[in-house]
Amino acid sequence: MATTSRGALSLTATLLTASVALYMALVALGNITDFGTNQEFVRHVLAMDTTFKDEDLMWRAITNEGVQDAAYVAIIVWETAAALVLAYGTWLWARGDQPRARRFSTYGLLMVMLLFGAGFMAIGGEWFAMWQSEDFNGLDAALRVFVFSGVVLLVDHLPGTSAGRADSV
Repeated sequence: MATTSRGALSLTATLLTASVALYMALVALGNITDFGTNQEFVRHVLAMDTTFKDEDLMWRAITNEGVQDAAYVAIIVWETAAALVLAYGTWLWARGDQPRARRFSTYGLLMVMLLFGAGFMAIGGEWFAMWQSEDFNGLDAALRVFVFSGVVLLVDHLPGTSAGRADSV
């Protein structure tokens, strides 16, 4: 019975890690192939031009399109790197190399959680007051991805996913 549940947990970790890897790959691909859509989103968030325009906050706005576009490209690079790390973690889970799978999945999931938590929710949402925008507010989507990635991280760290061995990340 323990072997069966351990196998089920490893399969669960594999498939959930693969789900986040797929999601991040599709997000990155979408941003690369339809560059302009989210480029506008990033520009509006950084420019703070759809917020309440509180004079005590507007000094934070970044209106230089070159800087805005550099930030957007950095986001795409980060998304792509996270997708690749998670794909590698998925491959390691599928091979049965649980200690390395756990380590690489943790790195990839942390990358996703940092992007959506620190990047979109904290910096975009609070620093650039994205929460004030009716049109360019990505906080709900960021929270969904953050929570999804966090759940997968927890599953990847369940004791049964490491064949009963305690690994350090």
